[in-house]
Amino acid sequence: MKVVLQNLTKRYPNLNKKIKGEVVAVDSFNFEIPDGKLIGLLGPSGCGKSTTLNLICGLEAPTEGRILFDDEDVTGLPPEKRGVGMVFQNYALYPHLTVRQNIMFPLENLKGADKLTKEQMKEKVEAAAKLVQIEKYMDRKPAALSGGQQQRVAIARALVKIPRVLLLDEPLSNLDARLRLQTREEIRRIQRETGVTTIFVTHDQEEAMSISDMIVVMKEGRVQQIGKPQTVYDDPVNLFVAKFLGTPPINVFSGCVKDGVLYIGNEPVLDISGVEDREVYVGVRPEGFVLDDAGALTCRLSAVEVMGRDTSVVSYHDALDGVAIRSIIPAEDKVDTSSSAVRFNLKPFKVHIFDKETEERIYFTADEPSVPVNRELLDRM
Repeated sequence: MKVVLQNLTKRYPNLNKKIKGEVVAVDSFNFEIPDGKLIGLLGPSGCGKSTTLNLICGLEAPTEGRILFDDEDVTGLPPEKRGVGMVFQNYALYPHLTVRQNIMFPLENLKGADKLTKEQMKEKVEAAAKLVQIEKYMDRKPAALSGGQQQRVAIARALVKIPRVLLLDEPLSNLDARLRLQTREEIRRIQRETGVTTIFVTHDQEEAMSISDMIVVMKEGRVQQIGKPQTVYDDPVNLFVAKFLGTPPINVFSGCVKDGVLYIGNEPVLDISGVEDREVYVGVRPEGFVLDDAGALTCRLSAVEVMGRDTSVVSYHDALDGVAIRSIIPAEDKVDTSSSAVRFNLKPFKVHIFDKETEERIYFTADEPSVPVNRELLDRM
């Protein structure tokens, strides 16, 4: 089922009487969700991602715009007529019903031509339970299940009617770290097996990037960027997207471009072309640092954390816009911990620069990406 959002907008009355105007929760959202894909809606709290999900489900009515399932306009249809399955953050299971009864509940409410016999309902319930691997616990009540098992029951209940679209609203937020990992893998497996178009809302960028075919990054009701997870990570369109994606997060410095050279603070770090002289923010991914005793960027060494195959170097720089620099280097690269300083060269394809005013991405070409800046030549200029 293809889902098309056309100029989708949701505004609410402003409850603060001192501020005029309306609150815009979703602002002109345009997107076509391909059939059978898992799409992640990603952004901080209050960015409009859950509101978007509620609009698609029919729990909220849009102020403007249309929602289409394939070529059918469902904007005015009630939730029960849209053929969607919804999984909430708090599971929303009926505590007095068994797992079997919880899963069966949507089927018991079917009317008219859609009404099923008891045997048909039993078959569908068992198939849904098997899909989420919960068939051993059919006679238990929710209180006797773990958080991960309860979430699987909620997913089975959403899938039992074979929905046209599956909507997941932060379904992993109440699980511990290990269960989150296991359950997100299960969600991806289930989505692939069923082929149902799925929209997954989360504020956790690692979750979204790990299971989504495409991600939609949102901020204050507006779409910032849409694309495949790795593409959005490698090619952010603005500073917000660059900072929101990545663990550890991108390191952001104040810098400038002068005469074809990119500076961080007063240090020339890359020869670049295609950018006029200006003040910029310089974003460097943690994996974009190359340890070098003669490196272009000099930082004050704080700590070295060994993480198995990688080493995390914690350091500081006066031009840093943040608390500390985190550089991820191979474990075989040894840092001289007796020194107060550590020096790096930068991988050009892991460096992004942004306009100081608009924070929009500025694209550049590294003249010699495999050769570090000639510091001696620059010092003589």
